[in-house]
Amino acid sequence: MIPKGKAGNKLKITVLAGGISHERDISLKSGRRVADALTDFGAEVVIREPDNDLLANIKKDKPDVIFPCLHGASGEDGALRDVLSHTGVPFVGATASGSRLAWDKSIAKVLVSRDGIQTPASITLPKDTFRELDAEGVLKAVTGSISLPVVVKPARSGSAQGVSIVKNQNELNRAMIDAYVYCDVAIIEKYIEGVELAISVIDLGAGPIALPAVEIEPRDGKYGYHERYIAGETNYYVPARLDAVVLERAANVAIKAHEVLGLRHLSRVDLIVDTQGTAWFLEANVQPGLTDTSLMPQSILASGNSLSSAYYSIVEAALRTKGL
Repeated sequence: MIPKGKAGNKLKITVLAGGISHERDISLKSGRRVADALTDFGAEVVIREPDNDLLANIKKDKPDVIFPCLHGASGEDGALRDVLSHTGVPFVGATASGSRLAWDKSIAKVLVSRDGIQTPASITLPKDTFRELDAEGVLKAVTGSISLPVVVKPARSGSAQGVSIVKNQNELNRAMIDAYVYCDVAIIEKYIEGVELAISVIDLGAGPIALPAVEIEPRDGKYGYHERYIAGETNYYVPARLDAVVLERAANVAIKAHEVLGLRHLSRVDLIVDTQGTAWFLEANVQPGLTDTSLMPQSILASGNSLSSAYYSIVEAALRTKGL
């Protein structure tokens, strides 16, 4: 259970939503849902865009806490969080340094693997390298080492944008182009067949805890942008339909990844559990989606908590960690 927030302690909270990333619409939906939940719990909430007026608005609003709901580079690459750390107002979520480590999937994979967490074999290819070398030769060399099928994805992006599952060599070049639309660095990663899990982690100051795992079963076999945000396109099972021992191991992987990457307050770790029960780390999300179809809200509700109380408890944790 998540410790209950103190409803009598009315806080002023600024929710940041929108931005200019590819995930702007999702951010706006997340921000609205969080603002509504916090308002229901008694908070005084205002939603602001991360625009030219942001710092002036923070000074005017005088919030107790800032709750970023910004997805994509504008909220998860660490830059904005660096700025927020100089406003004197505590904010929810990872610090700038933790954001930078988790936001770049290629860096996150290196760090977690050094700590003993399994992550699929991969290669990271900047666009310039791919363009300057013999692209066809590079891809043949890669698939000679990392056998098909593979997953191609942007190193820095979210909501499964630019992600492709490649089953034959002819599809690979197109998948690289699609990934480069969203980032100038792409990852080619060995495809692991198994059960896809999303495990949300919350840390209110007493150490991170894993919420019930969400099992993801997309109807067409691929959990892409469309399947994430269109109701009915994906079946979700929470808690996941796996053996309790396997789920406990996966939860421990999620908690360990959260700690290794220096995240705080909240995160979501995406895993694949193979047929042997091994949990493979795919990525960690600095700012999990909080829309009507997002995974973290499902985990919170499955844990027996209301969204209002959970979000308020997270805000209170941010208030306690001011300056950290």
